[in-house]
Amino acid sequence: MSFPCRAFAPQAKTVPSLLTVLEDTHARAKGNCYTDYSFHMLVGHPGEQALSEFPRLRDLGISSLKIYMTYAALQLRDDQILDVLLASRKEGITTMIHAENGDVLNWMTKKLEERGLYAPKYHATSRPQIVETEATNRAIALAELMDAPILVVHVSSPSAAAHLRNAQTRGLPVYAETCPQYLFLTRADLDKPDFEGAKCVCSPPPRESAHDHDAIWLGLANGTFTVLSSDHCPFMYEDREKGKKSILSDEYPEGRFSGIPNGCPGIETRLALTLSANRLPLQKFVEVTSTNAARLYGLYPQKGTILPGVSDADLTIWYPPGRLGSFKLTNSMLHHNVDYTPFEGMELNQWPRWTILRGQVVWDRDGGGLVGTKGYGQFVSRGKSTLPGPRKSGDWDVSAF
Repeated sequence: MSFPCRAFAPQAKTVPSLLTVLEDTHARAKGNCYTDYSFHMLVGHPGEQALSEFPRLRDLGISSLKIYMTYAALQLRDDQILDVLLASRKEGITTMIHAENGDVLNWMTKKLEERGLYAPKYHATSRPQIVETEATNRAIALAELMDAPILVVHVSSPSAAAHLRNAQTRGLPVYAETCPQYLFLTRADLDKPDFEGAKCVCSPPPRESAHDHDAIWLGLANGTFTVLSSDHCPFMYEDREKGKKSILSDEYPEGRFSGIPNGCPGIETRLALTLSANRLPLQKFVEVTSTNAARLYGLYPQKGTILPGVSDADLTIWYPPGRLGSFKLTNSMLHHNVDYTPFEGMELNQWPRWTILRGQVVWDRDGGGLVGTKGYGQFVSRGKSTLPGPRKSGDWDVSAF
């Protein structure tokens, strides 16, 4: 099964209106997509105007937004997070949260740079698990105060996952996402020679060892993680102006980890890596890669399932087990507009045979590869999440405390 790609409509701190940002993002996407798509609003300036536009966002088919607890250009204070959660709760919008303590990691970065430690590997040092764990616990506390559903995105830390699991067992509408980089990469990948480690710089960073991987796999299997996404955020490696190597200079010949563009490509490799690992039952694989996302983001049952007369005919069809044998992943196999994959050389045994979008074959591995038409993808208006929401009905009431 498949579901639309979801991109972000990003609001900068200097832009008061979300609707303006959404309109601009629609204009860029229209006629340019091979797959169906929708948008998460990225809220960087939750002022009076932006918050007043939440009802209109729902009318326009936007039922999720993302906020940050880090990055100077995006980081919100706790009171701003509460404002967003209150407005989102009222409109049935799911709030996604990037949970890292921005103040602490900035302090860690300063201390590392004071000692002249600039190499890519120190990106992981500046963001230890406690930075993610504290922010995750704080996000849960704020969501519990507001009785508002949240999704904590791209979780890498087993300790953070334990806090999420605890919140879920207490009945809170707290959901979690993880990504392949936290199943297949470790911080050692950031220490590759000749600046190659920059290819794996993402936030949160890959963690210490296979033991961390095992804990994240367990979280996928036991339901702690609702969705397995890609956090696809690509930058060209060789680009000296905007890419990973843009930070190289005479002053910083080995780079400066705090200035390396954060993010990795991963949208095309997500499913094949996960299925090839053979660590999830097929039903769970479908659940975390398709069905749950459709439910969480208000697409179900149009997407994420196969119901005659109801669902779009979206399917990913795989080869029978063993048909492909073992082969190495290389960037030359991929169709993303990026000059590397962080998963280069990893062993795979699966790849999609066909991908079908609304009944039309758009990918045929043995018959031409990408056979879809640019512009066939269309915007999908989304409703409210069908996963459990606030535990109490009615408006949130501060006097109830």
